Amino acid sequence: MEIKWLEDFVSLAETHSFSRSAELRHVTQPAFSRRIQSLEAWVGTELIDRSSYPTRLTSAGKVFYEQALAMLAQVSETRALMRGQRSSNGLVLEFAVPHTLSLTFFPEWLKALEGKLGTLPCRLRALNVHDAVLMLVEGGCDLVMVYHHARQAIQLDPAHYDMLVLGVERLSPYSAPDADGKPLYRLPGTERKPVPFLSYTANAFLGRMVDLLLADSGEDFKLDKCYETDMAEALKVMALAGHGMAFLPESAVRDEVAQGRLVRAEAARAAPLSIEMEIRLYRARPGEGGVERRGGPARRKRQLVDQVWASLSEA
Repeated sequence: MEIKWLEDFVSLAETHSFSRSAELRHVTQPAFSRRIQSLEAWVGTELIDRSSYPTRLTSAGKVFYEQALAMLAQVSETRALMRGQRSSNGLVLEFAVPHTLSLTFFPEWLKALEGKLGTLPCRLRALNVHDAVLMLVEGGCDLVMVYHHARQAIQLDPAHYDMLVLGVERLSPYSAPDADGKPLYRLPGTERKPVPFLSYTANAFLGRMVDLLLADSGEDFKLDKCYETDMAEALKVMALAGHGMAFLPESAVRDEVAQGRLVRAEAARAAPLSIEMEIRLYRARPGEGGVERRGGPARRKRQLVDQVWASLSEA
């Protein structure tokens, strides 16, 4: 049995709607339905009366609803207790950040923030964009920093989550240079000589950005995918070693470009090829999750998050 199944069930019991609960839980309705069915299989009885609309609980479901609330409350208190054991005052800011941002933007951003507020005890989880957002939704972190593009929007309801734009990132093509300082691999490539392409995996956010960029360019690129990973840093290392061309965030290659170790990979006289993304910070809105109704470390943590948010909002 998984904790998220209990959270799904409680949501369904309160909304009486599979579609609404799936939306609130940030999953598709078929996936949400499968999770409810998995919970019923684990319990060993039907919890949902599917013959009625709006959705209602069975008699067993009504009993289990109270038990689910108690189990979730116990899990929450246990997690708060264990986190309190890891910090003398419980005031550790939990961040979820995509791998690339954790290595490029986050360190300098945190330094500037601490210049205004003093040292901030932090714990950072480096994840992909999807898992970072999911961690915030499931209460596993206080703040999530992610890339955002209007055509690959982060699905967080503004009624429940606050958002700040921290900056802009550009994704552009790069290659190692030849002896004359020109790109070893140059777009758009030809049928006889396609460009060796260092690619993101299909499920990576930056990979979807590259797909948008290539589609919007209107050019007929000839690419030969020779390497694939979900981490920009790994693509950068491969590009530096001369294995091919990669689309990389400009913040990740700033030093290498300044040193002449990487160069833009567009053809001579071609228009610059890049796509812009916002760097966003999200938090659960005050009052979400019942934090204000609990005392002790949870309340102090919320006050620290509010202090950080107020400082950033003034910038």
